[in-house]
Amino acid sequence: MRNFRELEVWKDARKLVKEVYLITKLLPKTETYGLTQQIQRSAVSIPANIAEGCGKNSNRDFARFLQISLGSIYELETHLILCNDLGFIPSKEFKTLVKAIQLLQKRLTALIKYNTT
Repeated sequence: MRNFRELEVWKDARKLVKEVYLITKLLPKTETYGLTQQIQRSAVSIPANIAEGCGKNSNRDFARFLQISLGSIYELETHLILCNDLGFIPSKEFKTLVKAIQLLQKRLTALIKYNTT
């Protein structure tokens, strides 16, 4: 078993959650039960699944939960792209957030590969 608190991807995923919660405050109130909740859930799922995977005994199981996190981060990116398309979030903040998301995607992918070879 691993200590998730020591993983940089988990720490970065936590920071991402905070940034996502701040940006969802900019969404219209009509999206409270739509995009806002979807975005927040997908963001929270990323560090949660990394942590859950750390509790598993094998690298293969750990990698499976990392893959779930990766799916969530792609879902998050899609939701944010939609918000940008709809003009809900400023372009500058969108671009900054997407850069952080894409970096975390790459790091998660590398960690998955490391644990499946």
